[in-house]
Amino acid sequence: MNTTEHLARNERLSERLTTSGFRFTPQREHVYALLLQKRDHPTAEEVFIRAKRVMPDISMATVYNCLDALVKCGLARQVTLERGAARFCPNMQEHCHFYCDNCESVFDIGLPAGAGVPLPKGFRAERFDVTIHGRCPACSNGKK
Repeated sequence: MNTTEHLARNERLSERLTTSGFRFTPQREHVYALLLQKRDHPTAEEVFIRAKRVMPDISMATVYNCLDALVKCGLARQVTLERGAARFCPNMQEHCHFYCDNCESVFDIGLPAGAGVPLPKGFRAERFDVTIHGRCPACSNGKK
């Protein structure tokens, strides 16, 4: 990422945090960068492990607070699959998730334009939480 992109991302982050009542902090910046860097739907614990590599003093509580702030200001979404730990996704476009039952990886799956579910009169969908289960290409081909 070049300097211009980095500054634009931080400006967007700062603006979203501020309008949601949160402060811009180096920890929030770092956690958000980690989510954008490797879009593999990490758990809070996985984010914590990655964050400690660069910020050795960051605590698990701080990581949880950062993730909570990112979710509340609309820069990440919390994804709950099965009974496992919540995962975090920075893709804020409407999409569903594919969960590989074999390797437990999670992949974003785009929705066709205009996709939706017919709802009874008076109901209004604000977002979708759809998970498809199966095997990813690597597991289907016996590579995992």
